[in-house]
Amino acid sequence: MKPPPEEEDRATLEAARWLVALEEEPEDAGLRARIDAWRAASPTNESAWVNTSDIYGVMATAAPVRQAPVVRPSFGRRRAYAGAVGLALAACLAFAFGPDVLVRLQADQVTSTAEVRSLGLDDGSMVRLGPGSAIEVAYAGDSRRVRLLKGEAFFEVTADPRRPFSVVARDVETTVLGTSFNVRFVGASAEVAVRTGLVRVDNAASRPSVALRLEPGDWAQVGWSGKVERGAIPPEEVAPWLHGQIVARDRPMADVVDELRRYTSGAIVIADSALRGRRVTGVYNLSDPVAALRAIVGVHGGSVRQVSPWLLVAF
Repeated sequence: MKPPPEEEDRATLEAARWLVALEEEPEDAGLRARIDAWRAASPTNESAWVNTSDIYGVMATAAPVRQAPVVRPSFGRRRAYAGAVGLALAACLAFAFGPDVLVRLQADQVTSTAEVRSLGLDDGSMVRLGPGSAIEVAYAGDSRRVRLLKGEAFFEVTADPRRPFSVVARDVETTVLGTSFNVRFVGASAEVAVRTGLVRVDNAASRPSVALRLEPGDWAQVGWSGKVERGAIPPEEVAPWLHGQIVARDRPMADVVDELRRYTSGAIVIADSALRGRRVTGVYNLSDPVAALRAIVGVHGGSVRQVSPWLLVAF
């Protein structure tokens, strides 16, 4: 009889944890004995060990459970799995215990995986909140301020010259009167892209400080350190996620995959470090994140293995 999905997930997570321990202490006889005992405890555990070991190149099927030698992965991409599995475990535990509690306490609106939410603000402005995102709204008599706490959001702002509208993403502040624009976190920076109107982007906390003026089609990534990257795209291509797409133009693969993570219910780990910095150009459909990930890494000869419903490994 096939075990329940939650039992399979538990066993797969435990198998990954044992593999991390084995990578750190490959000569520990006591550890090997505990692994063998865990495998022998149930067919579900043994199946999880075999399936997960295959991902890391461990030959777990060569002998009966208590006699099976545990072989440490030793080369290139096999070692990359072991290096990445710790990150995978951390990500999986984060999924298991729910979203960031601190963000939820601060936020007025929070979206879950693959959820897009439309919000009307008190002044008639509209916000489209992307998946895995959170905002805090703070309106006062002479100001309109929204804090982007995580993820990304697209804003359509009702003009009011007496009350500037600003979006704060950590140290980066975007100020407008009436316009439409997108703000999102990208690594250690915030990216602002303008569809209509004029936008001012500031980082007063960096040294030197940053002050930019953006027009329709302009985009800028402003780092917490003050580093700036900027460019231009057709204005209608701002916020392609609103149409269910990721549009990448010569972007690092790690950044594109990070955006894709908010559309998957589990963790994505790029096990091959060489892939992370490869540049990606293309249009990817967010309705099938697994296919999108395969397309993203496939152009550089990479592959994707789905270890479980909550873990994808690219290598």
